[in-house]
Amino acid sequence: MSIHLLAIDTSSEACSVALQCGDSSIYRFTDQPRKHAERVLPMVEDVLREAGIALSRLDAIAFGRGPGSFTGLRIAAGTVQGLAFGADLPVVPVSSLMGLAQRAWREFGWHRVHAAFDARMGEVYWGSYLRQDDGDWQLQGEECVSRPEHLLRAAGIMQDEGWSGAGSGWLYRAALEPLTGTLEHCDATLLPHALDLLPLAQRAFSNGDVVRAEQVVPVYLRNDVAAKPSSQR
Repeated sequence: MSIHLLAIDTSSEACSVALQCGDSSIYRFTDQPRKHAERVLPMVEDVLREAGIALSRLDAIAFGRGPGSFTGLRIAAGTVQGLAFGADLPVVPVSSLMGLAQRAWREFGWHRVHAAFDARMGEVYWGSYLRQDDGDWQLQGEECVSRPEHLLRAAGIMQDEGWSGAGSGWLYRAALEPLTGTLEHCDATLLPHALDLLPLAQRAFSNGDVVRAEQVVPVYLRNDVAAKPSSQR
């Protein structure tokens, strides 16, 4: 099923917007930190204008729901809520870590990805994703936030061979790799991109995994910031 879908991700220092209209996609991407609040709506307007489509004609809006930057996640959630309320559209929350795994596959063809963001305070956000033959991603263990030395227990890390590392959490590679086994590949510079939310959100939308605008909640993972919703999509 081909749908019209807008995706927004501000979960990291990157800010990106992508629009899928049928079989074509348009995106805008910038990695200017602390500019998300002022850039995201103009980027939305820009892709809609280029596609010649009104917001109200979309089928849904997707966003990187976290984990990630607290400020960035609040910006994305607030922006999506406002847009979805105004246009009466459903929202598709997508794991930012899964989105990063999707980008690693899109750019490098990696099928087994330990996705990790630097969570500051000596911790990392973590999710291990295995790509299925049908293009779906299967979470291995749990998404979590933890100090590197505690990840094996917290996330149920896969220690077999053939995995790759993606994301800023791999700045802690010296501490992480003894837990995971030797990586085939690693790119600590890879950032989430809204373009990679599109196929994930389309699959979720087709499965009915959507929420109403008033149900949009970022997933911080840190219990002292916000409680984690039960849904992992």
